[in-house]
Parts: sequence; C-alpha cells; structure tokens
Amino acid sequence: MSVNDTQTLVSRLWSYCDTLRDDGLSYSDYVEQLTCLLFLKMAHEFTQPPYNRSSIVPENLSWPSLLRDEGLALDWKYREVLVGLGNESGTLGLVFRKAQNRIQDPAKLRRLIDAMDSEQWTSLDADVKGDLYEGLLQKNAEDVKSGAGQYFTPRQLIRAIVEVMCPGPEDSIHDPACGTGGFLLAAHRFISQKHLLDPDQIRHLQNRLLSGVELVDNTARICVMNLLLHGIGRPDGNSLIDVADALAKDSGSRHTLVLTNPPFGRKSSVTVVGAGGSSARESLTIERQDFWATTSNKQLNFIQHVHTQLDINGRAAMVVPDNVLFEGGAGEIIRRHLLHSCDVHTLLRLPTGIFYRPGVKANVLFFDRKAASPEPCTQELWIYDLRTNQRFTLKQRPLTYHHLEDFISAFSPGNRQARIESERFHRFSYEDLVSRDQLSLDIFWLRDTTFEDIDNLPSPEDLAAEIAEDIETALGQFTEIATTLSDRTEPS
Repeated sequence: MSVNDTQTLVSRLWSYCDTLRDDGLSYSDYVEQLTCLLFLKMAHEFTQPPYNRSSIVPENLSWPSLLRDEGLALDWKYREVLVGLGNESGTLGLVFRKAQNRIQDPAKLRRLIDAMDSEQWTSLDADVKGDLYEGLLQKNAEDVKSGAGQYFTPRQLIRAIVEVMCPGPEDSIHDPACGTGGFLLAAHRFISQKHLLDPDQIRHLQNRLLSGVELVDNTARICVMNLLLHGIGRPDGNSLIDVADALAKDSGSRHTLVLTNPPFGRKSSVTVVGAGGSSARESLTIERQDFWATTSNKQLNFIQHVHTQLDINGRAAMVVPDNVLFEGGAGEIIRRHLLHSCDVHTLLRLPTGIFYRPGVKANVLFFDRKAASPEPCTQELWIYDLRTNQRFTLKQRPLTYHHLEDFISAFSPGNRQARIESERFHRFSYEDLVSRDQLSLDIFWLRDTTFEDIDNLPSPEDLAAEIAEDIETALGQFTEIATTLSDRTEPS
C-alpha cells in the first residue's frame, strides 16, 4: 500500500469519527473504541484461512458476536464483550482493561462495526498497519481539546534520539512513561533496519527486548495496540506494557537502555475526597530508599527512578523540562549525585514550539550509569543549543529530521572522543559545572536575537504560555525556599 493509500485509509477511519462527534464523543474516546474493535476484528481474522489459528477470544465475546445484533441488543452485547475481555489476563486483558462503550447511539456503533468488517486488516503488512495507527494518533494529538498531545512526543525527535543511542539486539530497552509507545517503536525499527538478525534475536526483538510502564489505562491500551500493529508482542501472550505508577516503587527490573519522555508538570499529586464528597489534588512526596532526595517534583523523581532502572554501564536518554536543570534544594542534590554516579555526557537544549503543549521548555539529558567510584564519573558535559534563535510551530514551521541532523553528527555516536566544539556545541568540564551556583546545568552562551526581528516574533499564545511556565517555575522555587526557611526556624 502506498503512502497515499495509507493516508486515504486514515482519512476514512477518521471520517467515521465525524458521525460520532454529535454524540459528544471526543477524538480520544474514538481512538479507544477503534482500538478495541480493531483488536477483535484482527483476532477473528487470524482464525480464518490462511492462518487457521485457535481463537484467543472466547467465542461468546468474539467479533462475529457483534455482527448479529442491532439496536439495544448490540449495545448490551458490546458492553458485555468489553467487561468480559477486561477480566482476561495478559495482553488481551490489558487492551480491554476498564474499556467502556462511549458510543451512545447503537445505529452509529453498527455503522462503525460494519465499516471495519469490510476491511481485511491482517492482509496489510506491519509497516502499513503501524503507519495507519500512528496516523490516527497524530490526528488525535493535534486535537488540543482532548489533551492527547501530552502523550505524543514528536516522532522526528524520537528518531534522532534513537539514532544517537544506537540500540542493538542485545539490549533490554525500557520506557517507564511509555505513552503511546513512540520510543519503543523507534528502537525496534532501528534494530530491525541496522542489524542482520538470527532467528533467536528476531524472537527476542518481538517478544522480550522491549518493555514499558504507563499510568493511564486508555493510553496503555493504545500503546499495546500500536506495538501489536507493528508486529511487536503477542496478542495471546504476556503484555510488554504494565499499567502502573512507575514512581511508586523499584520494580526490580534492570535494563541496558532507557528511553523516555516523562509527563510534563512539576508536581506528583493524588486526588483526596473529603467527607462531604468534595475532592482536591494534593502534592504527593515520593519516598524511596533508592532515591537520593525526597521531593514531590515528579520530573526529579523520574531522573532518580531511571538511574535505578539502569544496569551498570546502562545508558539513558530522557526528555526533561528546564526546571530539572536549575531547581535548588532536592534538584541540586540530585544533580550532584547524578554527576558523581553517572557519566552525564550530553545535553540537548530543545526549541520551543515542538510539543503540543505550548511554551514547553525542554531538553534531552543523556547519561550512562557507572559502577560506584570515589571519583565523579562525569568528566565533561557537552551541550548542544538548538533553542537560541530557533523558532518552530506545529503547523507553519514544524521541526523536521533535517533540523536535528547537525546535532546527530555533533553527538558522534559510537565515538564521542571525536567531538568538536562549534557555535552551538560546547564542552563544559566537571569543574565548570560544580562551580556554578546550585550546580545549575541551565547553561547558554549564544546571544538571543529573536526579538530584534519583528517578523520572527513568537505567537501571542506561545509568549503567554512561556510566561505562565516561567511564573509557575518561579512560584515553585519560592515555595521551596519558604519551606526550607520554615524548617530551619522550627524548634527542635
């Protein structure tokens, strides 16, 4: 199937959603329904020629059971299918875990089922099915109202990160905040294309090399389906994705490579319901013995968690917001420990305007965990500034792979000793770093001329989002200072 044919199929699938929006169904809800129905349809197709496999779905909950009813009978049957399969184990149970029928009009549900029944999904190769599903996720992420963009890391950025990390078939690759699976898919694609694999390596690549954790049920469901459509994992096997709070505890697993973009937002929180039924969000401080510092800042906690998840000599690349680089208190403690116990070798300062949440200021931090040593493991940190004097938007001037090619070349994958300083790529020694106030890694050297060019000014919404982000960060820092001063003045 050509690119145009794939786009046509994506458009056709997406057009079905238009008939459901009148019932208040969001894009995210639609993708959830599509995921459940698509899984059932493909599971049924595998029981037919030429596959003739045993069904992994109980007969009374299978795809044909949805073809027999109309009206309220179909509505009840679909609900029965979702609840029944949600109680199954493994990948099957995860795909349908807590799934609900969001389609209120049985006639429209019938129309969607009939439309999907007319396609032979298993006849499409993995690349086409994968591209098709990624196309739907892209459209879903573009819908700002649904909030789905928070789970969608720009694919061109993911591709660049994976290329400089050079994953191999011997790796154990993990994402503790996997979202819809972008990093896992890119790593799988890189290994498949760059290595000649033997049968054992192929089986390892498909069923054991990748793993992830996702907190949100619906996102985990989409991630698993995304992997399956790309030929990764087994619908009748154990799930490669766990639905859990990755920060809650040390899972005990260790990996040679961690690739992740933890969710944006500084505070971990829980919903507390009062006696009168009112609810409120309260900050949640994570306390773990394997952590260097106790804090409610989930970004800082994810850095500590990723360190724990790495094998000795394991490698990590993670997207982090600016506050991780300069925040005092627990932030300074964590950065100091990270520089001592890991080789923190590269930092990529990302431009604004590339994420679906406006105004986000983020970076990619690259580090390798090392064995315990009395001497700091970080000798030098190389910083690539792709932010200063760079302006991108999601539609008018989107970030492309071409914009990242100079960074990939400067990173010098496989031979970091060959790095050369340039206008945007500078080296800082360990001594340079520890001499900075609060060991801040928020380092820049280029002169920002953005506002000197009136034609190159950011949009009002981007400016407003950046200001809000800066105010939020500043308030967080003042709160920590106030807490520290209060602790010091309390009587012993």
